[in-house]
Amino acid sequence: MKRVLFGIILALLAVLIYNFSIHNSEKSMLIENSMLLQQELEKVSKLIVTEGNFVEVYRFSDSKKIFGSLFESEKKALVVANAKVSISYNLRGINYKLDDKIKTLFIHNIPEPEININPNLEYHDVSTGYFNAFTAEDYNNIQDNITESLLEKIKDSPLILNAKNRLISELARFYVLTNSMEWTLVYNNREINKLEDFEFKANKK
Repeated sequence: MKRVLFGIILALLAVLIYNFSIHNSEKSMLIENSMLLQQELEKVSKLIVTEGNFVEVYRFSDSKKIFGSLFESEKKALVVANAKVSISYNLRGINYKLDDKIKTLFIHNIPEPEININPNLEYHDVSTGYFNAFTAEDYNNIQDNITESLLEKIKDSPLILNAKNRLISELARFYVLTNSMEWTLVYNNREINKLEDFEFKANKK
């Protein structure tokens, strides 16, 4: 009888030890997966940049009346702008949350793209009146007008779409990773079940 009781106790201990080891193993795996996702999120905290070159031709003219309307002094110039443009997403501003309990990575939103325009201005056919010379304000206004015009062209160009596609390729890594670890990826309150879901959501943003 004692041997039977001893055997039962040993069996119970073996079951408890097994369950304890399994629980610890699952907990350890959960922590490792969470750390891996965190590291991957930190890895893409870099700028994704698409670059392009644009050319803008701008004609500037300004007339100034002297002594009422007796004389008119005009200044004008032909300005050629060769601009280097870069579009970037600063993923350091990504808003995300890791929920270990339900094994879910929540990506709430992506920062808006940053458009940087660096125009190199070349002035041609510059003419100025004696009483109407170019000023620093004129040069600033010319650069502002050219930058604004370039911005409109950039928004209608493939450059924005190229930047979005590069962003999607980075975000798709999270889907592949979470899926391989049997985690769930949720983007903007929508569960991502396939790559096309991510692309559709990102393109709609």
